[in-house]
Amino acid sequence: MTSAPTEMTAKDTGLLRDALGLLKDREQVAERLLDSSAKHSFDPDTALDWDAPLEEGKWFWPPELVSLYDTPLWKRMSLDQQQELSRHEAASLASLGIWFEIILMQLLVRHIYDKPVTSAHVRYALTEIADECRHSKMFARLIQKGGAPAYPVSRLNHQLARVLKTVSTTPGSFACTLLGEEILDWMQRLTFPDERVQTIVRGVTRIHVVEEARHVRYAREELRRQMVTAPRWERELTRVSSGEAARVFSVAFVNPAVYTHVGLDRREAVAQVKASGHRREVMQSGARRLTDFLDEIGVLRGVGRRLWRSSGLLA
Repeated sequence: MTSAPTEMTAKDTGLLRDALGLLKDREQVAERLLDSSAKHSFDPDTALDWDAPLEEGKWFWPPELVSLYDTPLWKRMSLDQQQELSRHEAASLASLGIWFEIILMQLLVRHIYDKPVTSAHVRYALTEIADECRHSKMFARLIQKGGAPAYPVSRLNHQLARVLKTVSTTPGSFACTLLGEEILDWMQRLTFPDERVQTIVRGVTRIHVVEEARHVRYAREELRRQMVTAPRWERELTRVSSGEAARVFSVAFVNPAVYTHVGLDRREAVAQVKASGHRREVMQSGARRLTDFLDEIGVLRGVGRRLWRSSGLLA
């Protein structure tokens, strides 16, 4: 009489599971993303009408997403000044996007350096890097089109990012990738259908939303895998580094120089943004889908969770 077969373990079958369930095969995910890329990719240079004039009386960012919205200072500003602030904040966010995507491209190249070069996983990473190159050029062109200056991050944050992209672990890289992508994605999903906003801005955000959906899927699947397979020290480091990245990101989100450029007192504006319940709700709403996901897979724990709370992105 034969004995009943023992239950197969994850190690025996090669299957991995986390709090969200069974992890999908890495190659199958990449093949689907490559297929989507082939069907839904854009060349911003030809897909958008860069020669069309800007439209009088339109916003460059939905007013509800402008940092000072609903503050006492906002209520004292004229409509022209409010719309001018939206123009400068759009340029600030585009500048932040370029900075972030340059970091992301370097992290992706590091991730695939020792992976099989013919795998779909690597081919998709290279496809995403090409997407990010186009996005960075698109954002730079948008800044020039809007006529506001570029707004680089502070020297301190610039140097902190240099350290981050040098020492970041694989799960830390993908956690930071999602931090930069998902909050802006939430805002852009509100922007591209908004007819109050300049057509060129809506076109840029639509392209970014469509293509970033693939990038988010790739990063989420890989971060889930890493949080299951990485050694304990690496998981702990990811929790702390992602929390610190959230703190830096929330501070760098809007360059305070925008307030000076529209004739506002910088200190007063920054103080009112920090005290704004509306702004806090906007940032937490933008991060909620991400923080729920990170909580499920075990990233928001210990010191890392406290750092996320101090960033203002986690309620």
